Amino acid sequence: MAIVPDLVARAAGLFLCLTAGSAAASSPPIRVILVGDSTVAPHSGYGDALCARMAADVTCVNKARGGRSSASFRDDGSWEKVLRVLDHRGPWTSTYVLVQFGHNDQPGRPGRSTDLATSFPANMAGYVAEIRAAGAQPILVTPLCRRMFKDGVLQDTLGPWAEATRHVAAETGVPVIDLHADSCQTVRGMGPEASLSLGAGTVSKPEPDGQSAPKGRPRIDYTHLGPVGAATFARMVGAELARAEPRLAPYLGEGR
Repeated sequence: MAIVPDLVARAAGLFLCLTAGSAAASSPPIRVILVGDSTVAPHSGYGDALCARMAADVTCVNKARGGRSSASFRDDGSWEKVLRVLDHRGPWTSTYVLVQFGHNDQPGRPGRSTDLATSFPANMAGYVAEIRAAGAQPILVTPLCRRMFKDGVLQDTLGPWAEATRHVAAETGVPVIDLHADSCQTVRGMGPEASLSLGAGTVSKPEPDGQSAPKGRPRIDYTHLGPVGAATFARMVGAELARAEPRLAPYLGEGR
């Protein structure tokens, strides 16, 4: 008659093993906040697609806004809103803030442009300091590559801003995701025509030298992303994020 107790013991052991395995598989809840310009923002960038790739125990908040530079994001009050989000501690064991600027920091737009040698790195370092002061962990991201070619050669107009971002990351000791290098490599490999599939519009072929389209034809957008581009670069950023901050790897599985 010892069979029944033995079966009960085995069942209890199996339950404990399954429970332990489930607990080991789960991860503590974390929060990820995205800060940047239109190449990260909803409807035009990869940010929402990146959030969609994250595990269920990640609260992902996309606070990026179109047309913003490292200066104007602060000047228009967008950064203050991020700080208020950071003030809400919630159930999360850790908060990570990804910061990407550069596109609108380039000269030519009053109220947006910053100086590459002075104000841009100072702004990026300022974000790092304030994120840390808020108890969160900053991660810098170099700007997404523009998909503009001339005579079949990719025109890398954002390289200096990417280098400045890397330099700030090294000086402040924070992880950096080199999206610029990775995305330029991908776009360069695709070429001028195939890379159009990454954009927001549907066009037959690129305009020569990245110029505006002739009258009556839609202008090609070499910066913003459609669904294919958003998915492509979200996957890229997710993979790089897991490498730059290994503690995030369980939240960024390749299957997502």
